[in-house]
Amino acid sequence: MGPDGIHPRVMRELADELAKPFSIIYHQSWLTGEVPDDWKLANVTPIHKKGGREDPSNYRPVSLTSVPGKIMEQFILSVITQNLQDGQGIRPSQHGFRRSRSCLTNLISFYDQVTHLVDADRMALQRDLDQLDGWAESKKMKFNKSKCRVLHFGHNNPLQHYRLGMVWLDSAQEERDLGVLVTAAEQEPAVCPGGQEDQWHPGLDKE
Repeated sequence: MGPDGIHPRVMRELADELAKPFSIIYHQSWLTGEVPDDWKLANVTPIHKKGGREDPSNYRPVSLTSVPGKIMEQFILSVITQNLQDGQGIRPSQHGFRRSRSCLTNLISFYDQVTHLVDADRMALQRDLDQLDGWAESKKMKFNKSKCRVLHFGHNNPLQHYRLGMVWLDSAQEERDLGVLVTAAEQEPAVCPGGQEDQWHPGLDKE
């Protein structure tokens, strides 16, 4: 309860009777750009946070202002917030200081976006494999699907499964192509001397 002594219960119990006089006050305040002097005052109550109670710095001041003033503040806040959201002043990605949003909803939204992008990339790769298999069939060609494998890069890369036609492809930890050894680990590829597989030495695989 603020310095004006108006208790919230009075506002609730006498809402019908107080609606018109308060609407006049709110309208006049809006037109003049001023508020009653009582709305500028507050009863400050110190709330103990932690530590010794004899230390003033361990208290958080809480200001109890006028209840009618708080109601008008909510009116103005709702209008400003709505205008900012409609005009993209506050983007949908902003979760702080917004109703029904929090750090948790921010993380959930980020997770949904990331998984959506990952799924989109996975579906795009599978679509390319389907087109490649269809092209081979139209040209009367055959892939040796037993030698086709999936190489996953990175330690935290989810091991997605892909198929070529009706055959599911196995995963591989490394592949050698034209004398270059490529591994699933996050490291530089190793070059085989002379481009010959039998001349490759494990020491050339940098870690």
